[in-house]
Amino acid sequence: MPIRRGARGSGRVSLVGGVLGLCLLGAGTPRAEQSRPVYEGAGGDPRISVSQPETTSQASGGYSRSIEPSLGPFGDPFGLRPILKEQGIEYSVTYIADVLGNPVGGVRRGAAVEDRLNLRLNLDLERLAGWEGATIHANAYFIYGTGLSRYFVGNLLPVSVIEALPSSRLYVLWLDQQLFDNTLGLRIGQQAADTEFFVSQTATLFVNSTFGWPAITGLDLPSGGPAYPLATPAIRAKYVPGNGFSLQVGLYDGDPAGASRPGDDPEAQRLNRTGTNFRLGDPALVVAEATYAYNTEAGSRELPGDITLGGWQHFGRFDSLRTDITGLSLADPNATGIGRQLRGNAGIYVVYDQTLYREAGKDDEGLGFFVRAAYSPTRSSLVSAYLDAGLAYKGLIPGRDDDTVGLSVAYARLGDDARRADTDMIRFTGQAMPRRRAESIVEATYQAVVVPGFTLQPDAQLVLHPGGGIANPRDPNAGRVKNAVVLGMRATVQY
Repeated sequence: MPIRRGARGSGRVSLVGGVLGLCLLGAGTPRAEQSRPVYEGAGGDPRISVSQPETTSQASGGYSRSIEPSLGPFGDPFGLRPILKEQGIEYSVTYIADVLGNPVGGVRRGAAVEDRLNLRLNLDLERLAGWEGATIHANAYFIYGTGLSRYFVGNLLPVSVIEALPSSRLYVLWLDQQLFDNTLGLRIGQQAADTEFFVSQTATLFVNSTFGWPAITGLDLPSGGPAYPLATPAIRAKYVPGNGFSLQVGLYDGDPAGASRPGDDPEAQRLNRTGTNFRLGDPALVVAEATYAYNTEAGSRELPGDITLGGWQHFGRFDSLRTDITGLSLADPNATGIGRQLRGNAGIYVVYDQTLYREAGKDDEGLGFFVRAAYSPTRSSLVSAYLDAGLAYKGLIPGRDDDTVGLSVAYARLGDDARRADTDMIRFTGQAMPRRRAESIVEATYQAVVVPGFTLQPDAQLVLHPGGGIANPRDPNAGRVKNAVVLGMRATVQY
């Protein structure tokens, strides 16, 4: 996914001020009297989707099983894991490998291999040091290979969640404190919004990245926003009063990579090569959402689901997509080439996740449905409207109770200023060229569990109007980039 360069200017709202305020809020509060709640659903919420898959590459994660028991005496040869867990230390390793190719369409045909090793560490400070309700979590990525979207397909919605430039980087490192009988959680440190916000549990099955952190935020926010592979210093508060309701708000430094200076490489992942920039001075990004989950009680005969309403506000300044600082079109030969400064970027979204059918006597087999929609009215937005939806069935084939099959679609519509900029270019140059409109994805996938903790996942995607319908950069005279068919296989091992 092309990642947006940093927003300029010094916003009135910064991360530092928000951190100080929330630290004062948490000071002096009583410690939790009970153990922390256990969540097994993606996004750190109670599980409501019967079709949440065995494994996922999305940062929001979810419950999973380890391959360790299947390895026999080699799974834990020294017997350290249960000893460490008893002391409050837990670790896990996930390896994901994708082999993908586009035999049809795209900028050019080709194939790519990409893989990612993910190391996680959780420290229960109550067991380690007697600090009730406190946890430290760290996550690091080791990313290898070549991205199919970046080098071959040329589309806006990357065909793989793990696609990123090769690097070894810290992802998240935070301290979480549970307060007031576990109804309020405060989290401070380097964080990523895609682990908790805008999450559909059913959508975690799919390979295309837009079904995790969606294209509207990934393309509109500086450096792609606080999402894989970049995180940023932040503080998050989550309030869970009960009866299925929850409210959470995150205050993030608004640019994980930092605004590019003239002459610098504009690629955000290169500006923050190791995930250790720890920026605090950029204009802030606020993300907030409220969720109502229903029929989640143990033994409930009704089908579970949830609905989420959320939004984001970035307080920085953004370059206009269409006009320069004098008001001329950027396509005008007399223009300065410097985009007019626009204030802020904002949007709203809704997520609906619903179990449609649950097999008799089973808690995690059946049919799930999701839909997510978002709209950004700000003129700085490359993508102004977004919609995705899908179905996933776990245990559809007799004897394959843990396998999951799914079908999904996604649609990203480019904003008015982006499309008008294309019209201006045609008018000023007098040359016929495509005018961007939207990009769409259709994906079909099947995740097969070889043994618990090890899955193979054949995947097929159709990319419609790559890049929103841009001209092929390798041969502009050939017209738009052709619709692409992407085929591939994913292997995932969890330990």
